[in-house]
Amino acid sequence: MKLQVAIDLLTTEAALELAGQVAEYVDIIELGTPLIKSEGLSVITAIKAAHPDKIVFADLKTMDAGELEADIAFKAGADLVTVLGAADDSTIAGAVKAAKAHNKGVVVDLIGVEDKVTRAKEVRALGAKFVEMHAGLDEQAKPGFDLTGLLRAGAEARVPFSVAGGVSIKTIAAVQHAGADVAVAGGAIYGAEDPALAAKLLRGAIV
Repeated sequence: MKLQVAIDLLTTEAALELAGQVAEYVDIIELGTPLIKSEGLSVITAIKAAHPDKIVFADLKTMDAGELEADIAFKAGADLVTVLGAADDSTIAGAVKAAKAHNKGVVVDLIGVEDKVTRAKEVRALGAKFVEMHAGLDEQAKPGFDLTGLLRAGAEARVPFSVAGGVSIKTIAAVQHAGADVAVAGGAIYGAEDPALAAKLLRGAIV
């Protein structure tokens, strides 16, 4: 199982600093949607230049103009981009077309999708590299939230998937047990007193 750090900071400088601290422990460096909206495509280029050996994941959450948005992110240095699972099939297919042209990949984010299992199978057939079983920050803040539903959906869908939303040292074993291909940790790393140590511990918990 790969480890992905989600960087939800808001400046390129802060993102580069965090990436530098944790790069040796992670496989994928994700640039969060707020970061890309704040800094633009240049942050993708900067992170890829600093860490050319890492998979750079641009969390665009594209909902329309799939081919166009994916193309500009790939040209900026992204290896993976996200399209929302709620988008039209043609949007996902367009992004996949751009990915094939660049030899890159599309991840379909199932945030807000009610029937994640069915949609996961559908978008995989459209060419998604993997799907993301994702609970957003707002959903995570609700009383009683846990990862159970995401893990169940991932295991049932039987397609390559990542899990994002509440992944921590306490939950990463369950994420791996569910069969996830990628564990996405955001706040558990960037919110830690020592992000490098947090990333190291998460890496060590993957067997």
